[in-house]
Amino acid sequence: MEKDILTMGIESSCDETSVAIVKNGREILSNVIDTQIPIHEKYGGVVPEIASRNHIEAISRVTKKALEEANISFEQIDAITPTYGPGLVGALLVGLSYAKALSFATNKPLVGVNHIQGHIAANYITYKELEPPFICVMMSGGNTQIVHVKNYTEFEVLGKTRDDAIGEAFDKVARVVGLGYPGGPKVDKLAKEGQANIELPKTHFDEDTLDFSFSGIKTAVINLHHKNPDINKADLCASFEKNVTETLMENVKKAIEKTGIKKITLAGGVSANSYIRNEFLKLEQEGIKVYMPDLKLCTDNAAMIASAGYYNFVSGKRDDLNLNAVPNLKL
Repeated sequence: MEKDILTMGIESSCDETSVAIVKNGREILSNVIDTQIPIHEKYGGVVPEIASRNHIEAISRVTKKALEEANISFEQIDAITPTYGPGLVGALLVGLSYAKALSFATNKPLVGVNHIQGHIAANYITYKELEPPFICVMMSGGNTQIVHVKNYTEFEVLGKTRDDAIGEAFDKVARVVGLGYPGGPKVDKLAKEGQANIELPKTHFDEDTLDFSFSGIKTAVINLHHKNPDINKADLCASFEKNVTETLMENVKKAIEKTGIKKITLAGGVSANSYIRNEFLKLEQEGIKVYMPDLKLCTDNAAMIASAGYYNFVSGKRDDLNLNAVPNLKL
């Protein structure tokens, strides 16, 4: 019988300090998340310096709690797997520096994890049977991509946003209509009270591409609200939500035609949006299998990082103590 492999994931790329212990890349033993959302709500968005300072305050406490909840010691950990990008550089450095110190002190392998790969891996925890290849629709505050997941560690980006990420567009729309931060969940909630009856533009590229653009739709919503401050905000949110979802799905269907793969996963914070989830589930009527992470695994967390770290570790990836944070790291 093969030995179980325990990975310790450490996530600090934005405003969540999280440490998790995961067994064999699929089973969560602990997943402790210390969120800073109440702090950043006062400012209408994440303040990088404040985020970094709060990561420093929380990281040791969160690590201790994760070990206690998993009922294991450092000696039982097989690899320490921190996020090293993309994200806010100061925030990334807190988790990465802590991971490097742990690696040095415990003589455990250090295996850096791409945050985007972590979001994709959230599906492996939710669906124990899921295996590559598949198409992943990555949608978050910093990234919007259609990814061909060829195997556990090999990826091809088929299309990406050329300007705003979809989560960024949600946050900006929320701010304009007065909903505040975090924008995504608040737009989703208000949209349920409205009708998607406002015509909004879509960006289409002339060339053969799976790329996105969400800047135009965001600007259209802002301009409509400025011209008519009394516009029904619920209808505006519902119309915006419908528009961006249709844009996502149009390109996903092109990706299915291009690759012949009829297995789709969602990933990233915006994949928690109820309207987007329901619309993607309709693809199953066309013979396409759709996978979506548990809601608690959509937003930033260390369990997904530990899962991705496991697959990096078993593939032979190792990093030394010179590993640095890469805020604009690509997949």
